Amino acid sequence: MTILTPSIPPASDATTVAPHRPVQAVPDRRIVLYDTTLRDGAQTQGVDFSVVDKQAIATELDRLGIDYIEGGWPGANQTDDAFFAHPPKLRHAVLTAFGMTRRHGHSAANDPGLNAVLRGGTTSVCLVGKSSDRAAELALGVTPAENLDLIGDTVAEAVARGLEVLFDAEHFFDGYRRNPEYALSCLQRAHGAGAAWLVLCDTNGGTLPEQISTIVGAVAAALPAARLGIHTHNDTETAVAGSLAAVGAGARMIQGTINGLGERCGNANLTALIPTLMLKLGYETGINEDGLRRLTEISHMLDERLNRAPNRHAAYVGENAFAHKGGLHAAAMARDSTTYEHISPERVGNRRHIIVSEQAGRANLLSRLAEIGITVDPDDRRVPLLVETVKRREFEGFTYDGAEASFELLARRILGEVPEYFRVASFRAIDERRWNARGELITMSEATVKIDVQDQRQMTVAEGNGPIHALDSALRKVLLPLFPVLAGMALVDYRVRILTPRDGTRAVTRVMIDSHDLHATDLGRWSTVGVSGNVIDASFSALHDAITYRLFRARPEGVDA
Repeated sequence: MTILTPSIPPASDATTVAPHRPVQAVPDRRIVLYDTTLRDGAQTQGVDFSVVDKQAIATELDRLGIDYIEGGWPGANQTDDAFFAHPPKLRHAVLTAFGMTRRHGHSAANDPGLNAVLRGGTTSVCLVGKSSDRAAELALGVTPAENLDLIGDTVAEAVARGLEVLFDAEHFFDGYRRNPEYALSCLQRAHGAGAAWLVLCDTNGGTLPEQISTIVGAVAAALPAARLGIHTHNDTETAVAGSLAAVGAGARMIQGTINGLGERCGNANLTALIPTLMLKLGYETGINEDGLRRLTEISHMLDERLNRAPNRHAAYVGENAFAHKGGLHAAAMARDSTTYEHISPERVGNRRHIIVSEQAGRANLLSRLAEIGITVDPDDRRVPLLVETVKRREFEGFTYDGAEASFELLARRILGEVPEYFRVASFRAIDERRWNARGELITMSEATVKIDVQDQRQMTVAEGNGPIHALDSALRKVLLPLFPVLAGMALVDYRVRILTPRDGTRAVTRVMIDSHDLHATDLGRWSTVGVSGNVIDASFSALHDAITYRLFRARPEGVDA
Protein backbone atom coordinates (compact mmCIF):
# COMPACT_ATOMS: atom_id res chain seq x y z
CA MET A 1 0.00 0.00 0.00
CA THR A 2 1.37 3.43 -0.96
CA ILE A 3 0.55 6.44 1.18
CA LEU A 4 1.26 9.91 -0.15
CA THR A 5 2.41 12.69 2.15
CA PRO A 6 0.65 15.77 0.79
CA SER A 7 1.52 19.33 1.43
CA ILE A 8 -0.51 20.90 4.22
CA PRO A 9 -2.63 23.93 3.38
CA PRO A 10 -1.99 26.95 5.59
CA ALA A 11 -4.33 27.68 8.47
CA SER A 12 -7.14 30.06 7.65
CA ASP A 13 -7.27 33.49 9.17
CA ALA A 14 -10.32 32.37 11.16
CA THR A 15 -8.12 30.38 13.51
CA THR A 16 -6.19 32.36 16.08
CA VAL A 17 -3.56 30.62 18.13
CA ALA A 18 -4.59 31.30 21.72
CA PRO A 19 -1.99 31.67 24.46
CA HIS A 20 -1.48 28.40 26.26
CA ARG A 21 0.97 26.54 28.39
CA PRO A 22 4.09 25.43 26.50
CA VAL A 23 3.93 21.84 25.34
CA GLN A 24 6.55 19.72 27.07
CA ALA A 25 8.51 17.37 24.87
CA VAL A 26 8.03 13.67 25.53
CA PRO A 27 11.23 11.62 25.76
CA ASP A 28 11.52 9.24 22.85
CA ARG A 29 11.31 6.16 25.10
CA ARG A 30 8.39 7.45 27.20
CA ILE A 31 4.86 6.33 26.31
CA VAL A 32 1.95 8.28 27.81
CA LEU A 33 -0.94 6.03 28.87
CA TYR A 34 -4.46 7.41 28.53
CA ASP A 35 -7.19 5.21 30.00
CA THR A 36 -10.73 5.47 28.60
CA THR A 37 -12.29 2.62 30.62
CA LEU A 38 -14.75 4.91 32.39
CA ARG A 39 -16.15 6.24 29.09
CA ASP A 40 -15.35 3.86 26.22
CA GLY A 41 -15.62 0.92 28.61
CA ALA A 42 -19.08 2.09 29.67
CA GLN A 43 -20.22 1.62 26.07
CA THR A 44 -19.65 -2.13 26.37
CA GLN A 45 -22.88 -4.07 26.14
CA GLY A 46 -23.93 -5.08 29.66
CA VAL A 47 -21.62 -2.59 31.41
CA ASP A 48 -23.20 0.15 33.50
CA PHE A 49 -20.86 1.96 35.87
CA SER A 50 -22.25 3.61 38.98
CA VAL A 51 -20.64 6.72 40.44
CA VAL A 52 -19.08 4.55 43.15
CA ASP A 53 -17.72 2.20 40.47
CA LYS A 54 -16.12 5.10 38.63
CA GLN A 55 -14.57 6.53 41.78
CA ALA A 56 -13.14 3.17 42.82
CA ILE A 57 -11.80 2.30 39.36
CA ALA A 58 -10.23 5.72 38.88
CA THR A 59 -8.49 5.40 42.24
CA GLU A 60 -7.02 2.03 41.28
CA LEU A 61 -5.91 3.29 37.85
CA ASP A 62 -4.17 6.19 39.57
CA ARG A 63 -2.40 3.80 41.96
CA LEU A 64 -1.35 1.72 38.96
CA GLY A 65 0.41 4.71 37.38
CA ILE A 66 -1.86 5.61 34.45
CA ASP A 67 -1.06 9.12 33.16
CA TYR A 68 -4.54 10.26 32.07
CA ILE A 69 -7.93 8.96 33.19
CA GLU A 70 -10.91 9.92 31.07
CA GLY A 71 -13.76 10.17 33.55
CA GLY A 72 -16.64 10.56 31.12
CA TRP A 73 -18.65 13.25 29.36
CA PRO A 74 -19.89 16.08 31.63
CA GLY A 75 -23.41 17.06 30.73
CA ALA A 76 -24.14 13.78 28.93
CA ASN A 77 -25.76 11.92 31.84
CA GLN A 78 -26.35 12.16 35.57
CA THR A 79 -23.72 9.56 36.44
CA ASP A 80 -20.93 11.49 34.74
CA ASP A 81 -22.14 14.77 36.23
CA ALA A 82 -22.10 13.26 39.73
CA PHE A 83 -18.64 11.77 39.15
CA PHE A 84 -17.11 15.08 38.08
CA ALA A 85 -18.89 16.84 40.95
CA HIS A 86 -17.19 14.47 43.41
CA PRO A 87 -14.02 13.20 41.73
CA PRO A 88 -11.56 10.99 43.59
CA LYS A 89 -8.29 12.46 44.77
CA LEU A 90 -5.62 11.41 42.29
CA ARG A 91 -1.91 11.45 43.08
CA HIS A 92 -0.43 10.74 39.67
CA ALA A 93 -3.04 10.69 36.93
CA VAL A 94 -4.62 13.70 35.24
CA LEU A 95 -8.41 13.47 35.28
CA THR A 96 -9.78 14.35 31.85
CA ALA A 97 -13.24 15.26 30.62
CA PHE A 98 -14.44 14.13 27.20
CA GLY A 99 -16.54 16.15 24.77
CA MET A 100 -16.96 17.11 21.14
CA THR A 101 -16.41 20.14 18.96
CA ARG A 102 -18.98 22.93 19.08
CA ARG A 103 -22.22 22.43 17.24
CA HIS A 104 -22.77 24.15 13.91
CA GLY A 105 -24.68 27.38 14.49
CA HIS A 106 -23.23 27.95 17.98
CA SER A 107 -20.08 29.77 18.92
CA ALA A 108 -17.61 27.84 21.04
CA ALA A 109 -18.11 30.26 23.93
CA ASN A 110 -21.91 29.81 23.88
CA ASP A 111 -22.35 26.11 23.05
CA PRO A 112 -24.11 24.55 26.09
CA GLY A 113 -22.73 21.05 25.48
CA LEU A 114 -19.17 22.23 25.03
CA ASN A 115 -19.36 24.53 28.04
CA ALA A 116 -20.48 21.66 30.26
CA VAL A 117 -17.22 19.91 29.34
CA LEU A 118 -15.00 22.96 29.68
CA ARG A 119 -16.51 23.71 33.09
CA GLY A 120 -16.26 20.11 34.27
CA GLY A 121 -13.58 20.95 36.80
CA THR A 122 -10.65 19.24 35.05
CA THR A 123 -7.42 20.79 33.83
CA SER A 124 -7.41 18.60 30.73
CA VAL A 125 -10.09 17.90 28.12
CA CYS A 126 -10.26 15.45 25.25
CA LEU A 127 -12.30 16.88 22.37
CA VAL A 128 -13.37 14.74 19.45
CA GLY A 129 -13.90 16.12 15.98
CA LYS A 130 -14.41 14.70 12.52
CA SER A 131 -11.26 14.34 10.44
CA SER A 132 -12.99 12.89 7.39
CA ASP A 133 -14.71 15.16 4.87
CA ARG A 134 -17.31 12.48 4.25
CA ALA A 135 -18.06 12.03 7.97
CA ALA A 136 -18.39 15.82 8.38
CA GLU A 137 -20.94 16.01 5.60
CA LEU A 138 -22.94 12.91 6.56
CA ALA A 139 -22.79 12.99 10.36
CA LEU A 140 -22.66 16.72 11.07
CA GLY A 141 -24.33 18.10 7.95
CA VAL A 142 -21.56 20.66 7.43
CA THR A 143 -19.13 21.38 4.64
CA PRO A 144 -15.49 20.34 5.04
CA ALA A 145 -14.51 23.98 5.45
CA GLU A 146 -17.12 24.50 8.17
CA ASN A 147 -15.86 21.41 9.98
CA LEU A 148 -12.37 22.92 10.08
CA ASP A 149 -13.84 25.97 11.78
CA LEU A 150 -15.62 23.77 14.33
CA ILE A 151 -12.28 22.17 15.20
CA GLY A 152 -10.24 25.35 15.34
CA ASP A 153 -12.79 27.40 17.30
CA THR A 154 -13.37 24.63 19.84
CA VAL A 155 -9.71 23.96 20.57
CA ALA A 156 -8.90 27.67 20.72
CA GLU A 157 -11.73 28.31 23.21
CA ALA A 158 -10.58 25.49 25.50
CA VAL A 159 -6.95 26.62 25.35
CA ALA A 160 -7.97 30.22 26.05
CA ARG A 161 -9.57 28.97 29.27
CA GLY A 162 -6.25 27.51 30.35
CA LEU A 163 -7.07 23.87 29.60
CA GLU A 164 -4.79 21.25 28.14
CA VAL A 165 -6.48 19.95 24.99
CA LEU A 166 -6.21 16.52 23.45
CA PHE A 167 -7.82 16.41 20.01
CA ASP A 168 -9.27 13.03 19.06
CA ALA A 169 -9.35 12.94 15.26
CA GLU A 170 -12.36 10.71 14.67
CA HIS A 171 -12.43 8.53 11.51
CA PHE A 172 -8.88 9.65 10.83
CA PHE A 173 -7.55 6.57 9.05
CA ASP A 174 -10.58 6.17 6.80
CA GLY A 175 -10.55 9.91 6.18
CA TYR A 176 -6.86 9.86 5.33
CA ARG A 177 -7.26 7.07 2.80
CA ARG A 178 -10.13 8.97 1.18
CA ASN A 179 -8.67 12.48 1.26
CA PRO A 180 -5.24 12.73 2.91
CA GLU A 181 -4.90 16.49 2.45
CA TYR A 182 -8.16 17.16 4.26
CA ALA A 183 -7.46 14.73 7.09
CA LEU A 184 -4.12 16.41 7.68
CA SER A 185 -5.70 19.86 7.52
CA CYS A 186 -7.96 18.85 10.44
CA LEU A 187 -4.89 17.97 12.48
CA GLN A 188 -3.16 21.18 11.44
CA ARG A 189 -6.15 23.26 12.50
CA ALA A 190 -6.26 21.63 15.95
CA HIS A 191 -2.50 21.92 16.36
CA GLY A 192 -2.46 25.53 15.26
CA ALA A 193 -5.20 26.35 17.77
CA GLY A 194 -3.09 24.97 20.59
CA ALA A 195 -3.95 21.26 20.97
CA ALA A 196 -1.28 19.56 23.09
CA TRP A 197 -1.93 16.12 21.58
CA LEU A 198 -3.31 14.95 18.24
CA VAL A 199 -4.82 11.48 18.67
CA LEU A 200 -5.43 9.49 15.48
CA CYS A 201 -8.56 7.36 15.83
CA ASP A 202 -9.30 4.13 13.99
CA THR A 203 -12.96 4.60 14.78
CA ASN A 204 -14.41 1.52 13.09
CA GLY A 205 -11.47 -0.74 13.93
CA GLY A 206 -10.86 -1.72 10.32
CA THR A 207 -7.35 -0.41 9.72
CA LEU A 208 -4.63 -3.06 9.87
CA PRO A 209 -1.32 -2.54 11.71
CA GLU A 210 0.79 -2.12 8.58
CA GLN A 211 -1.56 0.56 7.30
CA ILE A 212 -1.53 2.31 10.69
CA SER A 213 2.26 2.31 10.71
CA THR A 214 2.46 3.84 7.26
CA ILE A 215 -0.14 6.54 7.90
CA VAL A 216 1.20 7.51 11.34
CA GLY A 217 4.65 7.75 9.83
CA ALA A 218 3.32 10.08 7.13
CA VAL A 219 1.60 12.26 9.73
CA ALA A 220 4.75 12.42 11.85
CA ALA A 221 6.72 13.57 8.82
CA ALA A 222 4.11 16.16 7.88
CA LEU A 223 3.67 17.50 11.43
CA PRO A 224 7.09 17.08 13.07
CA ALA A 225 6.28 19.48 15.92
CA ALA A 226 3.06 17.74 16.95
CA ARG A 227 2.72 15.11 19.65
CA LEU A 228 0.76 12.16 18.27
CA GLY A 229 -1.44 9.58 19.96
CA ILE A 230 -3.29 6.48 18.80
CA HIS A 231 -6.82 5.25 19.56
CA THR A 232 -7.72 1.87 18.06
CA HIS A 233 -10.75 -0.39 18.18
CA ASN A 234 -10.57 -4.18 18.04
CA ASP A 235 -12.94 -5.04 15.22
CA THR A 236 -10.22 -6.96 13.36
CA GLU A 237 -8.63 -8.33 16.60
CA THR A 238 -5.61 -6.11 15.92
CA ALA A 239 -6.15 -3.13 18.25
CA VAL A 240 -3.09 -3.97 20.36
CA ALA A 241 -0.95 -4.64 17.30
CA GLY A 242 -2.19 -1.44 15.67
CA SER A 243 -1.31 0.60 18.75
CA LEU A 244 2.18 -0.90 18.84
CA ALA A 245 2.59 -0.18 15.13
CA ALA A 246 1.65 3.45 15.76
CA VAL A 247 4.23 3.70 18.54
CA GLY A 248 6.85 2.31 16.20
CA ALA A 249 5.95 5.02 13.69
CA GLY A 250 6.18 7.87 16.19
CA ALA A 251 3.03 8.00 18.35
CA ARG A 252 3.80 8.60 22.01
CA MET A 253 0.34 8.38 23.57
CA ILE A 254 -1.83 5.27 23.62
CA GLN A 255 -5.53 5.43 24.44
CA GLY A 256 -7.10 2.17 25.59
CA THR A 257 -9.12 0.39 28.26
CA ILE A 258 -8.46 -2.18 30.96
CA ASN A 259 -9.33 -5.66 29.65
CA GLY A 260 -10.13 -4.14 26.25
CA LEU A 261 -13.62 -2.99 27.22
CA GLY A 262 -15.46 -0.96 24.60
CA GLU A 263 -18.33 -0.93 22.16
CA ARG A 264 -18.66 -3.63 19.49
CA CYS A 265 -15.44 -5.70 19.77
CA GLY A 266 -13.75 -3.42 22.29
CA ASN A 267 -10.83 -1.01 22.44
CA ALA A 268 -7.08 -1.52 22.63
CA ASN A 269 -6.39 -3.62 25.72
CA LEU A 270 -4.05 -1.82 28.12
CA THR A 271 -3.48 -4.96 30.18
CA ALA A 272 -1.74 -6.43 27.14
CA LEU A 273 -0.16 -3.21 25.89
CA ILE A 274 1.45 -2.10 29.15
CA PRO A 275 3.66 -5.16 29.78
CA THR A 276 4.46 -5.48 26.07
CA LEU A 277 5.66 -1.88 25.94
CA MET A 278 7.69 -2.19 29.14
CA LEU A 279 8.99 -5.76 29.13
CA LYS A 280 9.27 -6.49 25.41
CA LEU A 281 10.07 -3.14 23.82
CA GLY A 282 11.84 -1.35 26.66
CA TYR A 283 9.63 1.74 26.72
CA GLU A 284 9.06 3.75 29.88
CA THR A 285 5.58 4.49 31.20
CA GLY A 286 4.17 6.06 34.35
CA ILE A 287 3.98 2.56 35.82
CA ASN A 288 6.88 1.30 37.89
CA GLU A 289 7.81 -2.31 38.63
CA ASP A 290 5.57 -2.42 41.69
CA GLY A 291 2.65 -1.11 39.67
CA LEU A 292 3.29 -3.67 36.96
CA ARG A 293 3.02 -6.41 39.56
CA ARG A 294 -0.51 -5.15 40.33
CA LEU A 295 -1.68 -5.52 36.73
CA THR A 296 -3.40 -8.88 37.22
CA GLU A 297 -5.07 -7.61 40.38
CA ILE A 298 -6.42 -4.53 38.56
CA SER A 299 -7.70 -6.65 35.68
CA HIS A 300 -9.56 -9.01 37.98
CA MET A 301 -10.82 -6.18 40.18
CA LEU A 302 -12.55 -4.61 37.19
CA ASP A 303 -14.15 -7.91 36.16
CA GLU A 304 -15.38 -8.61 39.66
CA ARG A 305 -16.85 -5.13 39.97
CA LEU A 306 -18.74 -5.71 36.73
CA ASN A 307 -19.81 -9.24 37.77
CA ARG A 308 -17.98 -10.63 34.74
CA ALA A 309 -15.99 -13.82 34.67
CA PRO A 310 -12.33 -12.93 34.01
CA ASN A 311 -10.99 -14.13 30.68
CA ARG A 312 -8.88 -17.12 31.70
CA HIS A 313 -6.97 -16.96 28.42
CA ALA A 314 -6.14 -13.24 28.52
CA ALA A 315 -2.50 -12.49 27.76
CA TYR A 316 -0.36 -11.74 30.82
CA VAL A 317 -3.23 -11.55 33.36
CA GLY A 318 -5.44 -14.57 32.58
CA GLU A 319 -5.61 -17.59 34.90
CA ASN A 320 -4.28 -19.77 32.07
CA ALA A 321 -1.61 -17.32 30.85
CA PHE A 322 1.06 -19.28 32.76
CA ALA A 323 -0.73 -22.60 33.26
CA HIS A 324 1.04 -25.80 32.22
CA LYS A 325 -0.13 -29.35 31.92
CA GLY A 326 1.81 -32.28 33.33
CA GLY A 327 4.15 -34.40 31.26
CA LEU A 328 6.65 -32.79 28.91
CA HIS A 329 5.74 -29.21 29.81
CA ALA A 330 6.06 -29.79 33.54
CA ALA A 331 9.36 -31.57 33.10
CA ALA A 332 10.71 -28.76 30.94
CA MET A 333 9.48 -26.12 33.39
CA ALA A 334 11.39 -27.82 36.19
CA ARG A 335 14.62 -27.36 34.23
CA ASP A 336 14.03 -23.96 32.65
CA SER A 337 10.88 -21.85 33.08
CA THR A 338 11.65 -19.81 29.96
CA THR A 339 10.95 -22.88 27.83
CA TYR A 340 7.21 -22.25 27.90
CA GLU A 341 6.96 -18.82 29.54
CA HIS A 342 7.90 -15.65 27.69
CA ILE A 343 8.17 -13.66 30.96
CA SER A 344 8.19 -14.43 34.66
CA PRO A 345 4.49 -14.37 35.70
CA GLU A 346 5.32 -12.56 38.95
CA ARG A 347 6.35 -9.49 36.98
CA VAL A 348 2.69 -8.83 36.12
CA GLY A 349 1.27 -10.14 39.39
CA ASN A 350 0.23 -13.49 37.95
CA ARG A 351 1.39 -16.95 38.95
CA ARG A 352 2.61 -20.14 37.36
CA HIS A 353 0.14 -23.00 37.62
CA ILE A 354 1.40 -26.56 37.22
CA ILE A 355 -1.84 -28.48 37.18
CA VAL A 356 -0.48 -31.78 38.52
CA SER A 357 1.82 -30.25 41.16
CA GLU A 358 0.83 -30.07 44.82
CA GLN A 359 3.28 -27.16 45.15
CA ALA A 360 1.34 -25.00 42.67
CA GLY A 361 0.49 -21.65 44.21
CA ARG A 362 2.80 -21.85 47.28
CA ALA A 363 5.26 -19.19 46.08
CA ASN A 364 2.47 -16.90 44.93
CA LEU A 365 0.67 -17.35 48.25
CA LEU A 366 3.78 -16.51 50.24
CA SER A 367 4.24 -13.43 48.07
CA ARG A 368 0.68 -12.32 48.75
CA LEU A 369 1.15 -12.85 52.47
CA ALA A 370 4.26 -10.67 52.41
CA GLU A 371 2.36 -7.93 50.58
CA ILE A 372 -0.18 -7.66 53.41
CA GLY A 373 2.48 -7.73 56.09
CA ILE A 374 2.34 -11.39 57.13
CA THR A 375 5.77 -12.96 57.51
CA VAL A 376 5.76 -16.74 57.66
CA ASP A 377 8.49 -19.35 57.30
CA PRO A 378 8.05 -21.20 53.97
CA ASP A 379 8.57 -24.45 55.90
CA ASP A 380 5.83 -23.64 58.42
CA ARG A 381 3.50 -26.64 58.57
CA ARG A 382 0.50 -24.30 58.29
CA VAL A 383 1.51 -23.08 54.82
CA PRO A 384 0.41 -26.28 52.99
CA LEU A 385 -2.89 -26.12 54.89
CA LEU A 386 -3.41 -22.54 53.77
CA VAL A 387 -2.52 -23.40 50.17
CA GLU A 388 -4.97 -26.30 50.10
CA THR A 389 -7.66 -24.22 51.80
CA VAL A 390 -7.34 -21.44 49.25
CA LYS A 391 -7.40 -23.93 46.37
CA ARG A 392 -10.45 -25.69 47.78
CA ARG A 393 -12.34 -22.49 48.41
CA GLU A 394 -11.53 -21.14 44.95
CA PHE A 395 -12.86 -24.40 43.51
CA GLU A 396 -16.05 -23.80 45.50
CA GLY A 397 -16.40 -20.36 43.92
CA PHE A 398 -14.56 -17.99 46.24
CA THR A 399 -12.29 -15.44 44.64
CA TYR A 400 -9.68 -13.42 46.47
CA ASP A 401 -8.43 -11.23 43.63
CA GLY A 402 -11.17 -8.70 44.42
CA ALA A 403 -11.68 -9.57 48.09
CA GLU A 404 -8.38 -8.82 49.78
CA ALA A 405 -9.93 -8.42 53.23
CA SER A 406 -11.46 -11.91 53.13
CA PHE A 407 -8.13 -13.37 51.98
CA GLU A 408 -6.25 -11.66 54.80
CA LEU A 409 -8.77 -12.91 57.36
CA LEU A 410 -8.57 -16.46 55.98
CA ALA A 411 -4.78 -16.45 56.19
CA ARG A 412 -4.65 -14.91 59.65
CA ARG A 413 -7.30 -17.31 60.97
CA ILE A 414 -5.25 -20.31 59.88
CA LEU A 415 -2.18 -18.68 61.40
CA GLY A 416 -4.13 -18.04 64.62
CA GLU A 417 -4.02 -14.25 64.49
CA VAL A 418 -7.72 -13.29 64.33
CA PRO A 419 -9.83 -13.33 67.50
CA GLU A 420 -13.44 -14.43 67.35
CA TYR A 421 -14.97 -11.10 68.27
CA PHE A 422 -18.49 -12.51 68.09
CA ARG A 423 -20.20 -15.73 67.08
CA VAL A 424 -23.56 -15.80 65.35
CA ALA A 425 -25.39 -18.78 66.80
CA SER A 426 -28.30 -18.40 64.37
CA PHE A 427 -30.15 -15.89 62.27
CA ARG A 428 -33.46 -15.73 60.50
CA ALA A 429 -34.59 -13.30 57.80
CA ILE A 430 -38.21 -12.83 56.74
CA ASP A 431 -39.47 -10.78 53.80
CA GLU A 432 -43.00 -9.40 53.71
CA ARG A 433 -44.58 -7.94 50.58
CA ARG A 434 -47.92 -6.24 51.13
CA TRP A 435 -50.15 -3.26 50.43
CA ASN A 436 -50.08 -0.58 53.10
CA ALA A 437 -53.00 1.54 54.31
CA ARG A 438 -52.40 4.06 51.50
CA GLY A 439 -52.66 1.37 48.86
CA GLU A 440 -48.92 1.33 48.16
CA LEU A 441 -47.08 -1.92 47.51
CA ILE A 442 -44.18 -2.21 49.95
CA THR A 443 -41.60 -4.86 50.82
CA MET A 444 -40.05 -5.03 54.27
CA SER A 445 -37.48 -7.37 55.75
CA GLU A 446 -37.09 -8.47 59.34
CA ALA A 447 -34.05 -10.22 60.79
CA THR A 448 -33.68 -12.05 64.09
CA VAL A 449 -30.12 -12.74 65.23
CA LYS A 450 -28.72 -14.69 68.20
CA ILE A 451 -25.14 -13.65 68.97
CA ASP A 452 -22.59 -14.89 71.47
CA VAL A 453 -20.28 -12.02 72.40
CA GLN A 454 -18.11 -11.50 75.49
CA ASP A 455 -19.45 -14.68 77.10
CA GLN A 456 -23.07 -13.60 76.73
CA ARG A 457 -25.80 -14.62 74.33
CA GLN A 458 -27.97 -11.83 73.03
CA MET A 459 -30.93 -11.89 70.70
CA THR A 460 -32.11 -8.92 68.70
CA VAL A 461 -34.61 -8.09 65.96
CA ALA A 462 -34.34 -5.35 63.34
CA GLU A 463 -36.11 -4.26 60.17
CA GLY A 464 -34.57 -3.09 56.91
CA ASN A 465 -35.28 -2.41 53.28
CA GLY A 466 -33.84 -5.81 52.42
CA PRO A 467 -32.65 -8.91 54.27
CA ILE A 468 -28.99 -7.80 54.28
CA HIS A 469 -29.87 -4.36 55.61
CA ALA A 470 -32.03 -5.98 58.29
CA LEU A 471 -29.24 -8.40 59.29
CA ASP A 472 -26.71 -5.59 59.40
CA SER A 473 -29.02 -3.51 61.57
CA ALA A 474 -29.63 -6.41 63.95
CA LEU A 475 -25.89 -7.08 64.32
CA ARG A 476 -25.18 -3.42 64.98
CA LYS A 477 -27.78 -3.29 67.76
CA VAL A 478 -25.66 -5.77 69.70
CA LEU A 479 -22.15 -4.88 68.56
CA LEU A 480 -22.13 -1.07 68.55
CA PRO A 481 -22.37 -0.65 72.36
CA LEU A 482 -19.45 -3.08 72.74
CA PHE A 483 -17.39 -1.95 69.73
CA PRO A 484 -18.03 1.78 69.11
CA VAL A 485 -15.46 1.75 66.29
CA LEU A 486 -18.14 0.23 64.03
CA ALA A 487 -20.16 3.45 64.11
CA GLY A 488 -18.45 4.85 61.00
CA MET A 489 -18.52 1.64 58.98
CA ALA A 490 -20.81 1.60 55.94
CA LEU A 491 -21.50 -0.71 53.02
CA VAL A 492 -20.75 1.11 49.76
CA ASP A 493 -21.26 -1.61 47.16
CA TYR A 494 -22.93 -5.00 46.90
CA ARG A 495 -22.57 -7.37 43.95
CA VAL A 496 -24.03 -10.79 43.27
CA ARG A 497 -22.80 -13.19 40.60
CA ILE A 498 -24.37 -16.49 39.58
CA LEU A 499 -21.67 -19.19 39.46
CA THR A 500 -23.78 -22.13 38.21
CA PRO A 501 -26.34 -20.60 35.82
CA ARG A 502 -27.50 -23.99 34.56
CA ASP A 503 -28.96 -24.67 38.02
CA GLY A 504 -31.50 -21.88 37.63
CA THR A 505 -32.93 -20.66 40.93
CA ARG A 506 -30.87 -23.31 42.77
CA ALA A 507 -27.63 -21.81 41.50
CA VAL A 508 -24.60 -21.16 43.68
CA THR A 509 -24.03 -17.42 44.10
CA ARG A 510 -21.02 -15.33 45.00
CA VAL A 511 -21.54 -12.06 46.87
CA MET A 512 -18.95 -9.29 47.03
CA ILE A 513 -19.32 -6.45 49.53
CA ASP A 514 -17.28 -3.25 49.57
CA SER A 515 -17.11 -1.32 52.85
CA HIS A 516 -15.46 1.82 54.13
CA ASP A 517 -15.28 3.81 57.33
CA LEU A 518 -16.35 7.43 57.35
CA HIS A 519 -14.24 8.09 60.44
CA ALA A 520 -11.08 6.32 59.25
CA THR A 521 -10.31 7.61 55.78
CA ASP A 522 -6.79 6.18 55.92
CA LEU A 523 -8.27 2.69 56.01
CA GLY A 524 -9.73 3.06 52.52
CA ARG A 525 -12.17 0.52 51.12
CA TRP A 526 -12.08 -3.18 51.86
CA SER A 527 -13.76 -6.01 49.99
CA THR A 528 -15.12 -9.29 51.31
CA VAL A 529 -16.68 -12.35 49.68
CA GLY A 530 -19.21 -15.05 50.50
CA VAL A 531 -20.33 -18.08 48.48
CA SER A 532 -23.40 -20.24 49.00
CA GLY A 533 -26.36 -21.80 47.27
CA ASN A 534 -28.41 -19.37 49.36
CA VAL A 535 -27.85 -15.74 48.42
CA ILE A 536 -28.70 -14.51 51.93
CA ASP A 537 -26.21 -16.94 53.47
CA ALA A 538 -23.53 -15.82 51.00
CA SER A 539 -24.32 -12.20 51.79
CA PHE A 540 -24.14 -12.81 55.52
CA SER A 541 -20.72 -14.46 55.19
CA ALA A 542 -19.39 -11.44 53.30
CA LEU A 543 -20.97 -9.08 55.85
CA HIS A 544 -19.49 -11.07 58.76
CA ASP A 545 -16.03 -10.79 57.21
CA ALA A 546 -16.48 -7.07 56.61
CA ILE A 547 -17.31 -6.40 60.27
CA THR A 548 -14.57 -8.71 61.52
CA TYR A 549 -11.97 -7.03 59.29
CA ARG A 550 -12.91 -3.60 60.65
CA LEU A 551 -12.61 -4.86 64.22
CA PHE A 552 -9.29 -6.54 63.50
CA ARG A 553 -7.91 -3.30 62.09
CA ALA A 554 -9.14 -1.43 65.17
CA ARG A 555 -7.64 -3.99 67.60
CA PRO A 556 -10.28 -3.40 70.32
CA GLU A 557 -8.97 -3.69 73.86
CA GLY A 558 -9.69 -6.79 75.85
CA VAL A 559 -9.87 -9.10 72.83
CA ASP A 560 -6.90 -11.36 72.16
CA ALA A 561 -6.14 -13.67 69.27
